Amino acid sequence: MSLALYRRMLSLHLKTMMNYAVGSAFYMVLMLGIYPSIASNSQAIDELVAAMPEGIGRAFNLTSGFGTAQSFISGEYYGLILVLILSVFSVLLATQLIAKLVDQGAMAYLLAAPLTRGKVAFTQASVLVTGLALIMGMTTIAGFAGAAIFLEDGALDSGRFLALNGMAFLLFFAVGGIAFLVSAVSNDEKRALGISGAITFGFFTLDLLGRLSGQLDWLRAVSLFALYRPGEIVEGSGPAPLFGAALLTIGAAAFAIGIVRFRRRDLPL
Repeated sequence: MSLALYRRMLSLHLKTMMNYAVGSAFYMVLMLGIYPSIASNSQAIDELVAAMPEGIGRAFNLTSGFGTAQSFISGEYYGLILVLILSVFSVLLATQLIAKLVDQGAMAYLLAAPLTRGKVAFTQASVLVTGLALIMGMTTIAGFAGAAIFLEDGALDSGRFLALNGMAFLLFFAVGGIAFLVSAVSNDEKRALGISGAITFGFFTLDLLGRLSGQLDWLRAVSLFALYRPGEIVEGSGPAPLFGAALLTIGAAAFAIGIVRFRRRDLPL
């Protein structure tokens, strides 16, 4: 890895990273701020959710109820909003770090320096992972801060909250790895962005459809998002460690293949 390139790329993209991180942190504090009013009516809300078609509750991660703070945020934030935020971030940044530079000809200037292609690609991948870690780190800190301000002691289960954030990071480590792989083999920024976006939101759509209907549950078998089950994490059920290991393996493999393919490919003059 090139530390000089890493620092330069980090400085170029830090504002974008911080915008996503601060936005996520703010929303987390907001969710915890409104939870006490939700908790006072949690039984009525749970009954309302139970009256909905089962597929609706599964699709929007409402099956864990609203009886605890972590159950509330797992459905209202980690189940949909954070997923959309990090999907957009991963696809956009992965494309900007490789495909955009190739498309604009800037990659040639980087490779003119005494840096190997492998070192450049690994450095760019590290910038993407750093951005994901920054967003999830600030979201986690904001969660604990919000709990300390708005909730009673012990109202937020620290262990399960950390597990929830860890699994969200691993999901987007895998999504980011796939987007990075697409970026690493692309010459055109728009094409890379379109393919990465189609893959990411295609996975999301397949998982959503599979949760909506039991007859379509088989669609989840081909979606990365099926390995991310925030409701089960906060309930302490399901094979979360196994799913986490699978996401880590997929992400590491995608990043590694992307770096190798970038080293071996022909770049446009």
